[in-house]
Amino acid sequence: MSKPIIGITMGDAAGVGPEIIVKALQHEEVLNKCRPVVIGDAKSMQRAIEQTGAAFTVHTVSSTAECEFKPGVIDCFDLNLLPADLKQGEVSAVAGDAAFQFIQKAVELAQAGELQGVCTAPLNKEALHKGGHLYPGHTEIFAELTDTQNYSMMLSSPKLKVIHLTTHVGLRKAIDNITPERTLTVLRLAHATLTRAGYDRPRIAVCGINPHAGENGLFGEGEEEEKLIPGIRQAIEEGINASGPYPADTLFYRAVRGDFDIVIACYHDQGHVPIKVLGLEEGVNITVGLKGGFIRTSVDHGTAFDIAGKNIADERSMLAALASAVELSPK
Repeated sequence: MSKPIIGITMGDAAGVGPEIIVKALQHEEVLNKCRPVVIGDAKSMQRAIEQTGAAFTVHTVSSTAECEFKPGVIDCFDLNLLPADLKQGEVSAVAGDAAFQFIQKAVELAQAGELQGVCTAPLNKEALHKGGHLYPGHTEIFAELTDTQNYSMMLSSPKLKVIHLTTHVGLRKAIDNITPERTLTVLRLAHATLTRAGYDRPRIAVCGINPHAGENGLFGEGEEEEKLIPGIRQAIEEGINASGPYPADTLFYRAVRGDFDIVIACYHDQGHVPIKVLGLEEGVNITVGLKGGFIRTSVDHGTAFDIAGKNIADERSMLAALASAVELSPK
């Protein structure tokens, strides 16, 4: 099986994106698992190479067919959008606009079949907005650029995968937003994502909304029966290996133990807390359901303007994001 081609968007060049990319690509395991290519700015990558003292040369390309994919070389789609003297650690409209265009180029490449996955270095929302792109973050950009309506956030760590019914809304609104249709949609997304990644009939468990998953009506007002169970039943009829709802206080333990391949969480903290307890450095944010069939993963930190250019940024989250992109890319 050939190694997947993973595009790495450089993010905001005034932050630590170029540095963590250079540091991650120094690890032999990356080239052993995938064929990485940077989408960004060659000048910024060269500056990061000099700041880190890495033994790399930058090889600019206009297609993945031109990439060398060999040690000591960073293949790079050079959009040439940034000045050589871009100030690190400062919000810049130019850098914000460039970060958006790096993503746009990555989406074009992925939809053309040149990339099997995209791994994103962090962008800065203030810079993004100053650059004229009024999005909350990466997920919404990818959804709009791919014309995707049904997508979800997945979190992954070596021991646990979680996909969400709802994310960045208040708890009361989150429960209102859960419907049988949304439950079925996310079950389909989880099944399709893991099946494309090579899982054989992935085992999908659904968390309850209330304590003890409602305990047959003892807790809550029948939310499990109204909002979750009809979607689970429909998924099972479609051949999806789904079950639940289960009490959250035992389900995540069971998933970590190996009983399930992925857990569907009903709201933000229900899914984020167990992942982050297992280790912030290993958690990866993933967007699933994008049209074109490619996977998008992200580091679990921001642009870190306060340490940009100081050669002290930690590349472990980038390594984890690359590993998840490889694991979940279509096989």
